[in-house]
Amino acid sequence: MNKLERWTERYRVTPEKREIARQVLDDIREGAVVMDAIRSYPLPGGGYIAKSFLVEEYKRQVTAGEQDSDHSLMERIRMKPVRSLSGVTTVTVLTKPYPCPGKCIFCPDDVRMPKSYLVDEPGAARAFQNNFDPYLQVRSRLDSLKAVGHPTDKIELLILGGTWSSYRKDYQEHFIKRCFDAMNEIDSDNLTGAQAYNEDGPHRNVGLVIETRPDEINPKELAWLRKIGVTKVQMGVQSLDDRVLALNKRGHTVDEALKATALLRAAGFKIVLHWMPNLLGATLDSDREDFLRLWSDGFAPDELKIYPCQLLEGTELYEIWQRGEYEPYSQNDLIQLIADIKPSIQPYCRVNRVIRDIPSHHVVEGNRRTSLRQDVFAELARRGQTCNCIRCNEVRKEKVAIENLELQDFVYHPHHAEEHFLNYRTPEGKIAGYLRLSLPKGEPLSGFADLQDAALIREVHIYGQSLAVGAEKDGAAQHIGLGTSLLEEASRIAADKGYKNLSVIAAIGTRQYYQARGFKRGELYMVKASKKK
Repeated sequence: MNKLERWTERYRVTPEKREIARQVLDDIREGAVVMDAIRSYPLPGGGYIAKSFLVEEYKRQVTAGEQDSDHSLMERIRMKPVRSLSGVTTVTVLTKPYPCPGKCIFCPDDVRMPKSYLVDEPGAARAFQNNFDPYLQVRSRLDSLKAVGHPTDKIELLILGGTWSSYRKDYQEHFIKRCFDAMNEIDSDNLTGAQAYNEDGPHRNVGLVIETRPDEINPKELAWLRKIGVTKVQMGVQSLDDRVLALNKRGHTVDEALKATALLRAAGFKIVLHWMPNLLGATLDSDREDFLRLWSDGFAPDELKIYPCQLLEGTELYEIWQRGEYEPYSQNDLIQLIADIKPSIQPYCRVNRVIRDIPSHHVVEGNRRTSLRQDVFAELARRGQTCNCIRCNEVRKEKVAIENLELQDFVYHPHHAEEHFLNYRTPEGKIAGYLRLSLPKGEPLSGFADLQDAALIREVHIYGQSLAVGAEKDGAAQHIGLGTSLLEEASRIAADKGYKNLSVIAAIGTRQYYQARGFKRGELYMVKASKKK
């Protein structure tokens, strides 16, 4: 059965249904509001055309040569466009259940799931349904994204499931290989072969993310992560107070978390930290003070997930609550707390979440709203305040005129480094693209030959709706040369600061991009000589 036959069967396509879809698409092309156009043409048996069907009919028309490709039309009929508005499309997968070295008192422990995950969380449910098979998880997600109109040629692969570093190395290698096989749409003999094919495959991997603990980070582990293609690490620090960490049985100290963060930065990884207010032993006031340490004590995360502690049955924290020794914050207290701290977030950081997406029926007491971000925004608006984080200032759908962009260099000093957040902004202050340049201070990582006497490019990211490789769209931030311009500025700064080389932590699917701009392949990184303009 070919693709058209599968599509015809899936949507029960009839000539009448296809004709209605044509009429709806024609009306939308002429400026009609999408839902108004859909409701103007009821289906013979009742109901209306699904947006996913419109997407497939649009693709069929373009493929058949009946209509020209129309990016603006696709933007209007695409479902949940925010999923690819940050420049790439994210595919999330979960590893199989496996023992975790952590003993955290707040973590649920469902034997069917990796530690801390619940079977009916959105991403976790998909993994459970696919028996945690990495190939099936990636394929099902790619198919779903394509069905609702999202480009899938640039994929950030997000691997969740507890402490990645505690899994056996052969399982890790097999898991990533099968993810790449799914993106490549062919099976390879080994991970190296899968990576090589992916460099110009149909779904290029432009970022690979794992999550782990601070006490698992060391130079040997970082070298392994680079070998298997990891570019970004999520790490739970949860609190910057040793007393709170001990009460919650985190199993690491603040100093260990800081050293792990510095090691990750020295190896060029993007750093995503998890922070948890409302832990046992914390108060609203202590959480406000704790949050400020993220920016003043050398951590300076590139991205942040705020995960308020949620009281779940079956955890050790639940037993403590039953004894009257723990009290969850109310929903309003939590909104006020996050609204208090959000304006202090630095402009180089992106806040990915302000609440974990745990179904409300699992929460025993305290906040049950998973849409807390919107509540916080409303409170900030009421106060007349804004947030400086990247997510709140992405260009998204706005058109970009390159001649109007201003290049800004925000310099800050985390532990053992000088960082330059080079970013292009519109006259309204929206970020069109950025580059993270790290200038290491102190002894370089031993055994990392590619990083000797080198400044590190840890990330290049161009914002706006993700476009297909080679595609162009009028007014889009992608594909107008911002990345190349940022690389040239980074090279100039590195040379001015006395660094002979410029190393980049390239994802598998971005190797050719950097190679075309003068970088050569090293053992674990891509490298070229820095130079002044």
